Amino acid sequence: MDFIILIIGFFLLIKGADIFVDGASSIAKKIGIPSVIVGLTIVSLGTSAPELAVSLISSFNGNNGIAVGNVLGSNLFNTLVVLGGTAIVAPLLIKKSTIKRDYIATLVVTILTCFLIFGLVPKSENMLSRISGIILLVVCIAYMFILVKAAKKDSVKDEENTSEIKMSKNILLSLIGVVGIVFGGNLVVDSATNIAYALGMSEKLVGLTIVAVGTSLPELVTSIVAALKGENDIALGNVLGSNIFNLVLILGASATISPITVSGVMLIDFIILIAVTLFIGALIFFNKKEDKRLGRLEGIILVGIYVAYLAYIIMRN
Repeated sequence: MDFIILIIGFFLLIKGADIFVDGASSIAKKIGIPSVIVGLTIVSLGTSAPELAVSLISSFNGNNGIAVGNVLGSNLFNTLVVLGGTAIVAPLLIKKSTIKRDYIATLVVTILTCFLIFGLVPKSENMLSRISGIILLVVCIAYMFILVKAAKKDSVKDEENTSEIKMSKNILLSLIGVVGIVFGGNLVVDSATNIAYALGMSEKLVGLTIVAVGTSLPELVTSIVAALKGENDIALGNVLGSNIFNLVLILGASATISPITVSGVMLIDFIILIAVTLFIGALIFFNKKEDKRLGRLEGIILVGIYVAYLAYIIMRN
């Protein structure tokens, strides 16, 4: 039965992503909002819905100790596997001027979150306090304001191509797509976990692999589908936006509801995430051309780094 549910989950996930990308890109075209802004906001918030729901419910129950680990794991998966896997399937043509602001925001927010948790002198047990959570939420609101302002500034309509686009229809399609992505993702995680336990995998290994990957499946599938449809800005914006919102919105809201205790060993994971983010920046920005092609070789390297990281955390734990 779990295998049937797994197949249904993957179908809903892939079909939901397909419908969502079509709807979101049509809305962007109709309004005149650049696709990268849609990827950074609507798409990234939609694909981060599973993580947000789980973290908020855990916080209300006073059991959000794994929130930081989940966000770190999700961001590493997004940066290495979602971006790398997308580049392998459909190489990405990245406009440096388009993503420079949001790449810098991703790096700054990651460093800020690390500092708020560990301070200048990390301890064996550290705390993301309620005040720190509020700071992250303020950063989230400020970032959203900047995105909306940029969208208005860059808004350019093409009446010839958008006259037949129906807003209500595409909004409905986008909502249906989000439901498919979230519901399908949950089915995949639950059924795959049951299958793994039946095969004798340990709870720790299931948590580090299937569950961690499963909660990021919406980002992976949505980015690949977007890239295959030629919506490179949505694919990249989804990764950057998801990473930012995972930190400032999910951790911010979770810590505001209930302060989070963080193990000192998590500092290593933060350092790895910062190093990986810097590596992505080097791949994109360290060349003279305005457009950077993130090809299959770079994608394979990124996925390879994630496999090495996964091996490290399995041995560490």
